[in-house]
Amino acid sequence: MSTPDHSPLGKATVYADRYDPGLLFPIPRAAKRAELGVGMPLPFHGTDIWNAYELSWLDLHGKPQVALAEFHVPATTPNIIESKSFKLYLNGFAQEPLADAAALRTLLQRDLGAAAGAVVEVILHPARAAAHPFADLAGESIDALPVAMADYGPPKADYLHADASAAVVEETLVSDLLRSNCPVTGQPDWGSVQVAYRGAPIDREGLLRYLVSFRTHSEFHEQCVERIFMDITARCAPERLSVYARYTRRGGLDINPFRSSVPPAPDHIPDNRRGARQ
Repeated sequence: MSTPDHSPLGKATVYADRYDPGLLFPIPRAAKRAELGVGMPLPFHGTDIWNAYELSWLDLHGKPQVALAEFHVPATTPNIIESKSFKLYLNGFAQEPLADAAALRTLLQRDLGAAAGAVVEVILHPARAAAHPFADLAGESIDALPVAMADYGPPKADYLHADASAAVVEETLVSDLLRSNCPVTGQPDWGSVQVAYRGAPIDREGLLRYLVSFRTHSEFHEQCVERIFMDITARCAPERLSVYARYTRRGGLDINPFRSSVPPAPDHIPDNRRGARQ
């Protein structure tokens, strides 16, 4: 069964060092989306960007090779891939001889696409490439607002509201105070979140209280971002909205979901430069 409690999470694990696509564990998106009221067609566009920092294999002479990998999993895929299973799968290449990086990419794209249920883009970067700069999420931070906090979960959409009588604004707000928990192990997931919108001005204190109310909430990264998108849409009715979260890595992987009301276009593709905490 493809439910979190049947995944490798929270269980004793043998770390294989040979290629095994059977290690990948897909989890259907449908059940959580039904809980959030997400129907078809999807009310958002987007992608889940994964970065892998611990990827290695052997060349045909037995010499280890290393690379950084970037994976783009479309929000339209029927499944997410459970992160520990993803880590175990990638670790399985450590002693696997392959002709070259192109052969590795072919395997990754085939296996991840099969697990996710649709095409997954795979990009391999040289480990020492100059193009790995840091850049925190753009926007105005709301973290310094003098707000007393006492509500740490479950998420409270009632905190969200916008002033419909005010002039329309277009702004980008960010917070580094996002924290949620793995729904299986209870381990904390730390992240930063960017809310970019056009519409009636969203109350910033309410938005900050809402984001902090995820602090003890148990949900996967992708589900948290979709919850934030749907709650802001329902409570604040923006003309345009995107939500982008950059989570810190665990097991050599970070997950960065992006959801937007705007169809994909070059100026709406999220920046994958890692933040200082990643």
